[in-house]
Amino acid sequence: MNCRERIRLALDFEEPDKVPSFEISIDNFNICKHFNEEYVFQGMVKSYSDTYDLCKGDTRVLTKTILMAMETRSYIKNTLNRHLNLFKKIGIDLAIVPFTGYILYPTICQKTHFVDEYGRIFDLRKNPSDGMDLAYYKEGYFKSFEEFESFPALEVNTTRREKYFKGMKKAEKESQGKVSIIPAIWGIFEPTWQTFGFSVFSKLVTKSKTIKKVFDTYGKFVVDLIKLFIDWGEDGAIFIMDDYGYKTGQLMSPKNYRTYVFPWLKEACKNAHKGGVKIILHSCGDLYPIFEDIVNAGVDAIHPIEPTTANPKYTIFELYEKFKNRIAFVGNVSPQDLADKEPKFIEDYTKNLIKKLAPEGGFILSSGHSINPSVKLENFLAMHNTLKRYGTYPISIN
Repeated sequence: MNCRERIRLALDFEEPDKVPSFEISIDNFNICKHFNEEYVFQGMVKSYSDTYDLCKGDTRVLTKTILMAMETRSYIKNTLNRHLNLFKKIGIDLAIVPFTGYILYPTICQKTHFVDEYGRIFDLRKNPSDGMDLAYYKEGYFKSFEEFESFPALEVNTTRREKYFKGMKKAEKESQGKVSIIPAIWGIFEPTWQTFGFSVFSKLVTKSKTIKKVFDTYGKFVVDLIKLFIDWGEDGAIFIMDDYGYKTGQLMSPKNYRTYVFPWLKEACKNAHKGGVKIILHSCGDLYPIFEDIVNAGVDAIHPIEPTTANPKYTIFELYEKFKNRIAFVGNVSPQDLADKEPKFIEDYTKNLIKKLAPEGGFILSSGHSINPSVKLENFLAMHNTLKRYGTYPISIN
């Protein structure tokens, strides 16, 4: 059974040959070194700085140069290979490729930061502990709704997106079933607040007609992208990244989510399902008061059910009992535990996830977010070795 078939069966609440696995990203030098692979974005900080100097500080030329370089066939191939070769060596079944915003879709480039197509500013810095190149969200580019309106409109069907989509499909084919790759896009809520920063957003959200225009802009963008991917041949799943909560609650009131976000999420799921495609939603934080809304919107799978929220009711095990066979679960070994605990703890928790969630399908193993630089190699290996040992169907764990 290949990885795509394995993922699809799990999302259909059927038992594949073994429990599939997933990660958003692996940003960890020790893991890359262990598997003899380079970190996918290493060199980015120096590249921006050196290119800025070559362009003599002309940011217009800098932006054009970087965009052209990132659209070349060799860059796309090398970036995908760095990303996917690591996943294949580890044995991770499902990978994502981002198709909106962030590193691959800058709009304004500077020496030490960039503004992405949504209007979010990301600092380019080296991680202090190990020198890993990372992009950190810094602030919103817009200080008012008028600035948002004057920014270049988001384009759905671009040459850049099509090139990356074709590259993704080619890379998946060349993997000969060893990894399944799906498009990832930013959702509706997270880009809305991040384009302004939370302070400006909090003021705008009191102006219902104004903020609705922003939510509708990003909602329509999500729906149109899903239609485009289906037209291009996507028939597996699409990953939507949209954090709705934090450790102790939601970032916006449930009423506002129901007014501005979930109608678009429902429309996105409806169009995906019409094209035979599943929707996997990534959303961090405590989502307990809005979890049933997410299920009712038609989301097929949820990632990661963050295991370190302050709400004792918000656990993957309790939600599984309540929503079994209505939504699949992707998760949720805590990155904090992967950094701080001993391998035995990770083994036991992973084993418990498999035992309680994997029978009858509907479960994909991953970390509780992604693999950051502080994750211990021995704990990461403990998680995957436990999956290899106990994750074969039929599940049999005492």
